[in-house]
Amino acid sequence: MRRRSDIYGPEGLAPYLQACTKYSYTRLNYPIKVHTVQPGIVYEDAEFIVTCGSLKHRVPAYGYRFTEKDRPGKFDLAQAQALGIPSGPIYGKLKRGETVTLEDGRKINGTELCAPPELGRKVVYCTDTVYCDGAVELAQEADLLIHEATFAHADAQMAFDRLHSTSTMAAQVAQGAGVKELIMTHFSPRYAPGNPIILDDLLQEARAIFPNTRLAYDFYTHAVPRRREPDSAKNNPELNPELNPELNPESSQAPNKKITRKRKPKLDSKSDLKLDKEELNVT
Repeated sequence: MRRRSDIYGPEGLAPYLQACTKYSYTRLNYPIKVHTVQPGIVYEDAEFIVTCGSLKHRVPAYGYRFTEKDRPGKFDLAQAQALGIPSGPIYGKLKRGETVTLEDGRKINGTELCAPPELGRKVVYCTDTVYCDGAVELAQEADLLIHEATFAHADAQMAFDRLHSTSTMAAQVAQGAGVKELIMTHFSPRYAPGNPIILDDLLQEARAIFPNTRLAYDFYTHAVPRRREPDSAKNNPELNPELNPELNPESSQAPNKKITRKRKPKLDSKSDLKLDKEELNVT
């Protein structure tokens, strides 16, 4: 059985698709299911949440926010072994952030052997719309904003008349929402090479407001880096036996007493980030 395709969109999408397939004599060789959306959560699974919000266009239009769920911080197996913690079910407790007492009386806080949770990435796609507060709200703190830019700034009146965005409107949404990166798309053919205004002009207009801007093109693929924090235990003298002999049970300097460790404060999620080769691809 062929895998079903699920399509999400505003009310009226189902009869529109039915009419298109009927009058174009199109025969699909796979089943489809149309989901009518309203502002809020439209899809969720173990890894992602997809929400949508209303935009401003001549017909109902929505923007979509794809939020990757946070992942547990990486468990530092090497440091656990260096501390002489026996393997087994105790590792599972430490991975869950629990505090365990070893046979020698030492107390180990699992959160101190795990990196801070890996923050999920956020990608926002704003379809047909003129500049509106809804787009700014939807795109808050996104890693990547994909936003339409049908017109150049010089043609702003047409954008207002047709409820589309200019390059500068897209950049203003990105700036106002505090996103990391902007990709503009949905350009009018009037800016093809040889015309008085070309797409590079739209790019420069946007970059004057929001420098980290790119232009999309057919089959363009963009990677959104994962947000990983540095290992929490490796450079912590309270947890690394190589930096603190008192933590090594075999060391002559190790005291014969219980050791209670303070909870390590989390790193600022906006700093000390380390990029990983694993990437989220947006096509």
